[in-house]
Amino acid sequence: MEFLNAVAVILGGGQGSRLQPLTKERAKPAVPIAGKYRLVDIPISNCLNSHIRRIYILTQFNSVSLHQHVQSTYIFDQFHRGFVRLLAAQQTPESNAWFQGTADAVRQTLFYLRDEKPDYVVILSGDQLYRMDFRDVIRRHQESGADLTITTKPVPRHEAGSLGIMQVDDSSRIVNFVEKPGDTPELDSLRAPMVEEERYLASMGIYVFSTKVLVDLLENNKKKDFGHDIIPAAIKECDVYSYVFDGYWRDIGTIGAFWETNVSLTEILPEFTFYDLHAPIYTHMRYLPPSKINCCDLNRCMLSEGCIISGHRILNSVVGIRAIVGEGSVVEHSVIMGSDYYEGHPPDGLPSIGIGRDCYIRKAIVDKNARIGDGAYITPDGKADETVTDMYTVRDGVIVIPKNAVIPPGTRL
Repeated sequence: MEFLNAVAVILGGGQGSRLQPLTKERAKPAVPIAGKYRLVDIPISNCLNSHIRRIYILTQFNSVSLHQHVQSTYIFDQFHRGFVRLLAAQQTPESNAWFQGTADAVRQTLFYLRDEKPDYVVILSGDQLYRMDFRDVIRRHQESGADLTITTKPVPRHEAGSLGIMQVDDSSRIVNFVEKPGDTPELDSLRAPMVEEERYLASMGIYVFSTKVLVDLLENNKKKDFGHDIIPAAIKECDVYSYVFDGYWRDIGTIGAFWETNVSLTEILPEFTFYDLHAPIYTHMRYLPPSKINCCDLNRCMLSEGCIISGHRILNSVVGIRAIVGEGSVVEHSVIMGSDYYEGHPPDGLPSIGIGRDCYIRKAIVDKNARIGDGAYITPDGKADETVTDMYTVRDGVIVIPKNAVIPPGTRL
């Protein structure tokens, strides 16, 4: 096994306001994806598959479920140096404030990174879907003599204007960085020279630092954020290179992106697949029984374990663990997260956990442990974006039923 003297730092994210209500009771990296996983499983799995076994996760907001998931999933034996360690914001003699941004979070935890004496620090986001071998990035970092390597994704012009775009020279050295340049003449000068089509190199928010450079940058620049502050300064002061990644990558920072990413996984040949034996995505082992299909027309679905399905039709949808769908119900283009437990009998006056009989659900996200009564009708049709009620939220054209919500029988949303 190749040994890389590297540690990874996964940024747990801020309050996740754009993913509300999914982040009302959990941190962004703890949000379920693809039925049985959590977002944090993606960067951790990429690290493990890249033989990076020392991983820190920096957390702050609603971190209890994230801690529970990580601590019960990523357990190394006592003869292995590896770990997945959670570092929560805390008061110290040097600071009594919470993390003020991505760079400030790493700055406040430098003590732990230095203790491992790594040659390289890989900084990752906790809310992206992709598969990457970080060994390739570190090799490129070594070969180029870079102080910092930033992974970039070639994107077309219509996407580039709203992203952070890197300008590179013929050697892939980054010479300029423009945050959200818009569709302006300035964008013309940022075109990627190594790509034949008109493409622009967008920052993926994945960084490989030589450790000494990272420490110097953070100690000499007290600003708070990598993207807005530290990276532009590093481009001026250090040797910063681009690593061009042309595989699947999706930032999942909004309800629209979350819904679209999940539903796209149900295609016959999706752009991203979880069915990769050489680079699997790991998650918590639950030892659930097989899913049981009593009667249902299932078409292009991802069906997790432990489900009991008695519906009429489920189309282009992701169905999470322990999900229950009652007789005659139709679910289309939706994400059903399932539940955390099986229920014998519901409390008096409440529907059972899951989806009842003869319901219709379209273009929806149904969070865990929701109780949807018989005959409920749920779609975003006719509802304005940013509508927020106790029973549902509408964002980006998607209706979201929050965790533990109760939708009475016969409700039309």
